[in-house]
Formats: sequence, structure tokens, C-alpha cells
Amino acid sequence: MTFNRLLSRAVFVSKVGSRSAFTSSKPDLANPNWLRVGLAFGSSAFLWGLLFKQHSTDVQEYKVRNGLE
Repeated sequence: MTFNRLLSRAVFVSKVGSRSAFTSSKPDLANPNWLRVGLAFGSSAFLWGLLFKQHSTDVQEYKVRNGLE
């Protein structure tokens, strides 16, 4: 099989199979899903809180180990 025929078949298959299996309809941007929005922001705030807590404990441990405090 020549490269042109192989390429044309690949283009045909990609056009036929280009519909995503995960989106059945377009999302309604005027009415967001507030539960998902809240979960996204809540989990982000939780992770940032853990990051700041871990950083402060790491800084405290560094000061104790090096005799700075």
C-alpha cells in the first residue's frame, strides 16, 4: 500500500471517528453546575491550606535543626 493511500485512509478514519464519546451535548454556560464549581474551588483551597501548613512546619523544623530559634 502506498503512503498516499495509507494517509488518505487515516484522514477518513479520523473524520469518521472524531465525535467524542464523553460529550453528549454542549455545556450550558449560562447555568453552571454550582456543585462542581464548589467542589473545584473547595478542593483547591484545601490543597493550598495543606501546602501552607506543610511549608510552615518545614520552616520551623529547619530553624530548630540549624539552631536559629
